[in-house]
Amino acid sequence: MSDDIAADVTEAVRDVGGHPIVENGARVGYAVNGIVHLLIAWIAIQLALQPSAPRKAEGQETVDQSGALATLASSGLGKVTLLIAVGGFALLALWQVTEAVIRRKTSVRLKSAAKGIVYASLAWSAFAFVRGAGSSSSEQTVDVTAELMNRPLGQALVAILGFVVLGIGGYHVYKGAKCRFLHDLREHPGQWAVFAGRYGYIAKGVALALVAVVFLVAAWHGRADEATGLDGGLRILLDLPLGHLPLVLIALGFAAYAVYSAARAKYARV
Repeated sequence: MSDDIAADVTEAVRDVGGHPIVENGARVGYAVNGIVHLLIAWIAIQLALQPSAPRKAEGQETVDQSGALATLASSGLGKVTLLIAVGGFALLALWQVTEAVIRRKTSVRLKSAAKGIVYASLAWSAFAFVRGAGSSSSEQTVDVTAELMNRPLGQALVAILGFVVLGIGGYHVYKGAKCRFLHDLREHPGQWAVFAGRYGYIAKGVALALVAVVFLVAAWHGRADEATGLDGGLRILLDLPLGHLPLVLIALGFAAYAVYSAARAKYARV
């Protein structure tokens, strides 16, 4: 009987994941994710073009998802886009959860579950900015890091988190270099999308590696306020000679990922 119940549950979940509303909503989620990456690219370009700004100035948007969402929330049309983003990210999260249930391979299920959590978090963040209650991703990261450091072996936990992020960044570079992202699509999207996806994934991987550096430095110094996420990782570049140039290259990579996201919205396997 238990096997029959499990089979019925799996079939019900499969039906949910295959429903046109969920499928189309997931595609909207991919498209809106592209807009978020495009805005991150724009904020990063603005930062890179400033004469000297290694530290965040008061009132300046952070170079991360919260900065992109705050930019959208600053205009009427942007708020409409945010409302669409809430629905798109929520349905994309739901679709990922259904994939985590119906797939047989443990690695695929775990990956889908993790993505579901990420997109659900994005949906919640977008909704917070719609309500005018959005907060900085950088500050949230600092708070989470502080909580980890207050636990036994807290610095080691933060260091482990840094290495996990480094591994994810390395996988992004590998996925881009080997064009593994094409496996996420039901058909070939065209060479322009392949180039954009390759550049985008590699740039995101490098950016994540910089985030890992931020966590590892924070763990080494025992200071949670140094774990400032993507914004802090990218600002590290501005402390380096010619650091504005690699920041521009990464920003263009985020823009390229936005272009790939447009293709993914159309060709994704959902």
